[in-house]
Amino acid sequence: MVLHAVARSAKASERMNQHGPIAMDILQIMTRLPHRYPMLLVDCILAIDPGKRAVGLKNVSMDEPFFSGHVPGHPVMPAALVLEAMAQVGAVLASLRPDAAGHIIHLVSVERVRFRRGIVPGDQIIIEVVALRGKGRFGKAQATAVVNGVVAAEGVLAYGMVKPGHIGSDSVSNVHDAPGGT
Repeated sequence: MVLHAVARSAKASERMNQHGPIAMDILQIMTRLPHRYPMLLVDCILAIDPGKRAVGLKNVSMDEPFFSGHVPGHPVMPAALVLEAMAQVGAVLASLRPDAAGHIIHLVSVERVRFRRGIVPGDQIIIEVVALRGKGRFGKAQATAVVNGVVAAEGVLAYGMVKPGHIGSDSVSNVHDAPGGT
């Protein structure tokens, strides 16, 4: 099974979807993010320019677990999960930094976030994240989520890198003391 997964990952660049070649499939994303279903909110990375930009895709299905309890009768993706999907694409981009090896990327703050359009079952979200800066354990990026050519959400996300096993310990409490951290 492991060999099958590796073989499938190696062919990601050969696979296509309606937006063109896929730069990173779900199996490759799972090697970069600790998230798993139902919290893994990125289906594939369509384009990536390490250190500069990443474009991800999220297919929104009525089968998503949050639709059963969020605005019954009028399913809309919770804004917090739209923000989380944007942060996950940003985390994939940050995970490609040379100094990110052995770290988990955490969202530490959000700035100027706007939700401009509801996202409903059947929508396909194209998320573009552009690196603004990255120094030491911290960085910032501009994230934009687009549905059918219309901006659905946008904002500036700041992240911090933490070693696994230190999450929630006093040794990483300062990750939220980053410039603009919460």
